Order: sequence, then structure tokens, then C-alpha cells
Amino acid sequence: MKCLMVRQPWASQIANGSKTVEIRSWHYAHRGDLLIGASKNMAGQRMADGTPYPSGMAIAHVKLVDCVPFNAKQHGKAAGCDRDTAQDCEDSGDWAWIFADARAIEPFPVKGQVKPFEVDYDERGRMQYTPTESPRRGVLHTPSLVTPTNLVNVTYAQTSASINTNPQGMRDMQARAFAARDAQYLLLKAPPASGKSRALMFLGLDKLYNQGVKKVIVAVPERSIGSSFSSTKLSEHGFFADWELNDDYNLCTPGGETSKVKAFQQFLDDNAATLLICTHATLRFAFEGLETSRLNNTLLAIDEFHHVSADVDNRLGEVLRAIMNTTTAHIIAMTGSYFRGDSVPVLQPDDEARFTKVTYNYYEQLNGYTHLKTLGIGYHFYQGRYLTAIGEILDTDKKTILHIPNVNAGESTKDKRNEVDRILDIIGRVTHQDATTGVIFVERTDGKIIKVADLVNDTPKDRDKIVAYLRDINSAADMDLIIALGMAKEGFDWPFCEHALTVGYRGSLTEIIQIIGRATRDSQGKPHAQFTNLIAQPDAADAQVKLSVNNMLKAITASLLMEQVLAPNFTFKTKRFDDEEDTPPGTIKIRGFKEPSSRRVKDIVESDLNDLKAAILQDSTLLKVLPGEFVEPEVINKVLIPKVIRLKYPDLTDAQVEEVRQHVVADSAIKNGEIKTVGDKQFVRMAGKFVNIEELHIDLIDRINPFQKAFEVLSKSVTSKLLKVIQETIDAGRIAMTDEEAVILYRDKIGVFLKTHGREPAINAPDPLEKRMAEALVYLRNKRRQQQAAATPATETPA
Repeated sequence: MKCLMVRQPWASQIANGSKTVEIRSWHYAHRGDLLIGASKNMAGQRMADGTPYPSGMAIAHVKLVDCVPFNAKQHGKAAGCDRDTAQDCEDSGDWAWIFADARAIEPFPVKGQVKPFEVDYDERGRMQYTPTESPRRGVLHTPSLVTPTNLVNVTYAQTSASINTNPQGMRDMQARAFAARDAQYLLLKAPPASGKSRALMFLGLDKLYNQGVKKVIVAVPERSIGSSFSSTKLSEHGFFADWELNDDYNLCTPGGETSKVKAFQQFLDDNAATLLICTHATLRFAFEGLETSRLNNTLLAIDEFHHVSADVDNRLGEVLRAIMNTTTAHIIAMTGSYFRGDSVPVLQPDDEARFTKVTYNYYEQLNGYTHLKTLGIGYHFYQGRYLTAIGEILDTDKKTILHIPNVNAGESTKDKRNEVDRILDIIGRVTHQDATTGVIFVERTDGKIIKVADLVNDTPKDRDKIVAYLRDINSAADMDLIIALGMAKEGFDWPFCEHALTVGYRGSLTEIIQIIGRATRDSQGKPHAQFTNLIAQPDAADAQVKLSVNNMLKAITASLLMEQVLAPNFTFKTKRFDDEEDTPPGTIKIRGFKEPSSRRVKDIVESDLNDLKAAILQDSTLLKVLPGEFVEPEVINKVLIPKVIRLKYPDLTDAQVEEVRQHVVADSAIKNGEIKTVGDKQFVRMAGKFVNIEELHIDLIDRINPFQKAFEVLSKSVTSKLLKVIQETIDAGRIAMTDEEAVILYRDKIGVFLKTHGREPAINAPDPLEKRMAEALVYLRNKRRQQQAAATPATETPA
């Protein structure tokens, strides 16, 4: 049953029936049974007889019969408000939660949360479980884990297609990559766990044996990833050769770069040596003193290729361009992420056009697993410090990687080691730490032992021990929780991971992709994988509300993009009036749709669509319209999106831009929509109604706001008061107005308008004067927030 926490004495007033309306700043759709809990805020108050009010306890059972906009006259008395307070609540757009059939229950402890949360409780007035005594603290403990709010839920068919192998020992993705083995420049885009490292082995050996390449150099971003390319007996599974790495040329080992650069040069001089593994850093340092011609007839494989950038200051990108322009080297670029996470492209269009692209998408990979059935991507909002919310969302019965925030992030307490200690205390009592492996053993309050790996500790000796242990584990029982900061992301392999729990906003889409990939390995006994972003809910009175809003929009943007990435792909064709051919599965025909007229547009549509969507969703102008309820969809689809396309692909003609644009908006609308089959017809939900897929027209799709779902997510995730502040904060950045004009409008016009119409002027009003008055209100409120922020000294919120 859901439980709502209320401060005293109002919680007890609800319990005795004297208070039948509770005021909240957000709407709640639930109707029916509800528990009322007395929060610990304002604890210590006493009743008339001197008895303390109960706190931290569920004390009453009510029926929530309605949730309506608060009306001062209608609800003020029942809520226990004086006249001024009631009017303030109405002006603020608060909601009245109307209760009936209140009755007191036998109190029991609950761990409060800001919004209603689930408590195991039955109608007989008692909990369905017995509280246990904590051996560590000697207090009653009741479980109160929160299920994250998922914005994306995907179900997979478990076909096993992506993990089964052909007679040469190749998975589906690896066979697809091998079919393009003759390309001099190959760009392989495939998700984590799809087998990119082994795909490279197949490709590299074929180039060594059959294409005249003399040496293979593999560059990885960090040493720990180098182990993915260790010696492998491929012939045991049907391939014609084995990947055999000489330990002398495995440079992903401890030691300084000077010795590794010498080993790199020695490798090039050693006619018998064929394989070398190094880090990106070693490649950069070695290249500085190298005659580029020495890389002729070599294969350079760059793992995690999104580390490359077209930016002139990106050294790895500079090395790559020099090798492509001055040598005969072959290049294989591999990435599990489709985008860098910033506005700088990985390659310039002319360089990118030289690559043959092989793409294996997320849906193909996860749909072809054997064990994983569902994936959820969601958020849990908290207020205050994140450590207060960890106990609510961290389920230590699930194999979890917990990424705490960077010390420079606003969510951090600035003491990362203390944060780890606090998390361990939340779990239970530390019994010991194994001196050999570094594993921390924590006894939970129910007696279960939780094995924890601390990757936040950056002491090399301690970290190397636990990293070595993690590299060798082969059983789910070997580890329960990994706490990390900068590690356990790209290239990290723990197939048993069920939950990737990340604290703080991640503006980088690449980082989010990499973190989600840690939980999406296929493993026996793991039917569900979960990514949860634990993020602070901005406070409407927060001086940093603009920054908080931008961060929240980035989080929602990432979820929208992931929904696009994880959905099955569609092929779009033009539907003609005389078209009577059957439509193949996965193909949707649209009237007025412009199909690709060139190889260039076809390549963008087939290989770069997610990259392009990432660029669109990261565009600063488009980001500002995410919460814009009244932005005309055709402005977004026909003006803003084409601008991004032209920036990303400046070589396209206007006609080609339009072809790409139509594909982007059609693909986004279909994937954001819900598809239903009724009889032999399919319908897709667009703008709140179902449309027969057979009747789709590009003009209809252009009237759909591709970001409407973002607004719906935002409006459900925050209070109505905060939503208004968010809108005003964004609107304020677009309003050109002087202090003098705002004051005159407020003094002479706005008050009259309020009395005449009984409402504030609307910023989307067709009347220019009403719109300008609304802009003046937004301008003045934003000015007041800025003044309050300037007058408030910066203080550190206690952890």
C-alpha cells in the first residue's frame, strides 16, 4: 500500500478526521487506500496533554477520493489553513488531496520519502513482515526499497541469434564484420558484449595471412581493457588460425611510457613479431618520434573509437588523420557507443566517408540473447544529499555497480572515501576486508554477507588487488556490489551485473551508453537488467535552478535517445496511390515520403541515424524547447532539425537535407509511439490518438512534436510549481526586456488584467499585449530569483 508522509501535528489531525484535505504541489493519480505516516520533520512536538506526537511512523489509514486544484474558499478550512495561506496555495497552483474514512492504526516504523512510497501492509492493520532488530545499531529495521520510475521498458524475444556461432566460431555481429574484411578503413559500431574484441582477432588474422599486412597494433583507452585481446585459441572453434600474443608486446602492463615507447619501436623492428597491444596514450607518445612510413602495411585497430575527435586539439585524432593521409596502413575503428557525448564529431565528413561501416544495433544484440528478457531505464529523484537516498534505491540482493559522482559534481560531498564508508554503513556492518583480494565483507541486518569491491580507492596497490580479483571471477557468488567513480565503465566486463546505479546527472551520452552496457550482458539467472540514474530534484527556490534544470533536461534527453537506440529499426518507403504490393515486415509506407536519392543519404540513414539523433538532442536550441508545451511541432521539425542536419553534414544539398529530415522525424515519431495490432491492421499512437499505419502521411508526422514525451516525463517527474519555474527560467533566456518596461507593465497593466480576468496573462496568448505582460512577469520573477541568489551566501549543505 502507498504511504504519504505528513508533518505533525497535521498527520494526527488526518488520523482523527479533523483534517480532510492535504496540500501538495504535485498531482497524484492514485485513488483509494493510502497510509498516512508522521514524518520526523518537526518531531518533538507535544499534544495538549504533554504526550509527544508520534514521528517516523505510519499512524493512519485513509481513502484518497480525489486530487484537484486547490481552491482557497472550498478547501482552505478542511486543510486547516488561514485565509492568507490558503490564497497563497491557490496562487501557487497547489493541489488538494481529499481524504475520507480516516482511521487510526497501530503505529509502525517507516522510512519516509518525499512522495508516496510502497509499504507492505494489509487491511487488518498490521505489516505483512516482522521488523528485525539490527545487530549493528540495535534498532528496528523495516525494508523500504523503492522501485525506480522507468522511462524506457523494452522486452526482448530471447532468440539466441546474437550469441550463437557459425562453423568458424563467429557470432552474428562478428560474421557481419568479417564480410567487410577487405576494406582498408573499417568502422565497426556494435554494443558492449557483442564481441568486438574477437571480431578484431578474426579481421586482423585474415589481414596478416591473406591481405599482405605485416603487423597488427591494437590501441585501447586503458590498461585493464587490454586483457580482452589476450591470446585466444580460435582454431578450437573452427577458425583457420589462432590469436597468439607475445607477452613482450603486451604493453597494457604497469610501468612508465618511456619503456613502453621503446618496446613499441622494438616491435616495429622485430620482423618475427606480428601483434602488439598498447594504450591510446602509448600510441600517441610512440607516434611523436616515429617516421610515419614505418606504419605502412600495418593494421591499426583503435578500440573505443569515440575517444577520437575531429577537434584540432585531440591528439589521438591528429595521429589518426596523419596515418590515413601519409601511409598505406589499414585501420579498424571499434566503438560500443554511437556518439561522443559532445558537439565535436569523431571524424570530419570527408574522413568518415573513407570508412566502410558495419553496424550492429542494440536491439539486434539484446533481442538475440538467451537469458535477458527485459531492460529498464529509469530515474529516482531525491532531495538533499544523495547518501540519504542510497538506502531507498540500492537493492543489495541485486548484483549492482554503483557509480558515485565525481568530486567536482554538485552531488558530491567532496570526500569520496567518506562516501564509500557511508554507503557501507547503510548496507550493514563491515566484518573484515580480505588482505589478498581486497574484497570487503559487509553483514547486512538480516545476517546476509554482501561482498563489496571498492574501486574508488585510488591507492595503486589496493586498487590493483581488487581489479585482479574482479578480472578472474567466474561465479555470481564472487561479488555483490562494486562501488566505482571513474572505473567500471567502458570495457569492464562483469556479466552478472543486474543493476547499474549511477548518482548524478551525466551530460555525456557516451558515458551513459557505456554504463548501461555494464548491465546488459547475457547471464544465466538474469532475466532483467536495470539502469537507474539517482538525480537531485531541483528546488523551485534554489538559486542554482537554471543549472539544475539543464541537468535534468540532459537526463531526460539521454533516456529519449536510449529509447530510440533500443527500439527495433524500421525501413520507410513511399506509399503511392496505386501501390498494391504487400508491405514486408519491418517496413512502413508513408504518403509524401522522400526516399534517399543518393548513396550518401542512404549511408546516413542506414548507419548514422543514432549519431544524428544524438546531435539533435544535444543542440542547445532544441534542448530549450524540450519543456516547451506550446512550441509548434512544425517549427521543430522543419526549421530546427534541418539546421542541425546542415551543421553535421555541410556537404548535403537542400534536397538531401529534406530526405534525411523526413527519415529522422518519421523514425522518431514511430519509435516514440505505441504500435498496436487490431485484426490485420496496425495502429501507431501519435499526439494522443491512434492512427492507422496505412494512412500515414509525412504532413501528419510533421505535426507531431518529437519532444512531447520529454515534456510529459518532465511534468510527471517534478511538481507543478517547479515545472512553472522551469518554463519561466527557459523563457527568461529568450525575453528581451528592460527593467523600466517590466515595471511599467506590472504597475499599469498586469494588475488590471488580473482583476478583469481572474488569471495571469498567458505567454502563448495570441494578443500581443497579453503576451508581453506575461513576458514581463517571467522577467520580473527571474530577476527576483537572481537577486535572492546574490543575497544568499553560499553554504555547504550537510551530508
